[in-house]
Amino acid sequence: MKFTKPPLPVAEQIVRLKCRGMLIPDDAHATRILQHISYYRLSAYWRPFEESPPSEGDHKFRSGVTFDQIVALYVFDRELRLHVMDAIERFEVSLRCGWAHQIATTHGPHAYLEPHLYDPKRSEEAISTLQAEIDRSRDKFIEHYNEKYSDPKHPPVWMTAELVSFGKLSKLYEVLVRRPDRQAIAKPYGIDEKRLCSILHHLTIVRNICAHHGRLWNRRFKVTMAIPDSPASLKCALNQFADRNLYNTLATLNYLMRVVAPASQWGKRLVELMDFHPFVDTRAMGFPGNWKEMPAWKGASVPPQN
Repeated sequence: MKFTKPPLPVAEQIVRLKCRGMLIPDDAHATRILQHISYYRLSAYWRPFEESPPSEGDHKFRSGVTFDQIVALYVFDRELRLHVMDAIERFEVSLRCGWAHQIATTHGPHAYLEPHLYDPKRSEEAISTLQAEIDRSRDKFIEHYNEKYSDPKHPPVWMTAELVSFGKLSKLYEVLVRRPDRQAIAKPYGIDEKRLCSILHHLTIVRNICAHHGRLWNRRFKVTMAIPDSPASLKCALNQFADRNLYNTLATLNYLMRVVAPASQWGKRLVELMDFHPFVDTRAMGFPGNWKEMPAWKGASVPPQN
């Protein structure tokens, strides 16, 4: 099929939305929003407010839907992304620290470039990834190392760890060939290394959505996390019947934040965010009906470390 849809001026976009049943009392306000956010971007937020189309392309809004409702949902999603990124950032820094410390203290400060550390099928990829990060870096601490030291050629692992993205760090953790190394890195979180691999894979997807300002609140994920058997506090907080929705991600981040930054009140602020936007359909996010009564969201103590 050939794409034939023409671009619409903003004024015509507003006319189209009104014809489909959206209530827009202030055209000037709507014009400003559409000029700075875009019709297409907002369309992802008004789809839940549409009636089931009787035929292809026949979009109609449910009775009473307003433009401000759509914008409010968009604002909620933006605030939610920022909140999620706050948790992922802190967890990422913690994981970098654990990865670098385990390699340095067990194998040596520069052993991270040794092939025997990684799965033989993926060791070349792991090492080339690390070398590329070092070679392209213009950070002062890397320049300082290169100016001062000639042997070994590459900086110690605790420096290199600062250059690696969360996605690449996730893969580097996964391809560590020794299970004791993976377990040692996972131990502070009280999570089995296989479950941590699953969590990392999923969180890299979530992080990329947030970093690129994508719709997050009601997304259905293709890459999901395995429900862990332990720790019990995490397992009990998850919704096994909604494993493709965002709620399990939020519950996992809440657990991890209680480990890496227990004074942050991240879970409390998430509850406040949800309360501030009561119009949000929590079922579309996978929230259980009684989620606020669950220990994980009532300020339970920091989970014990194994």
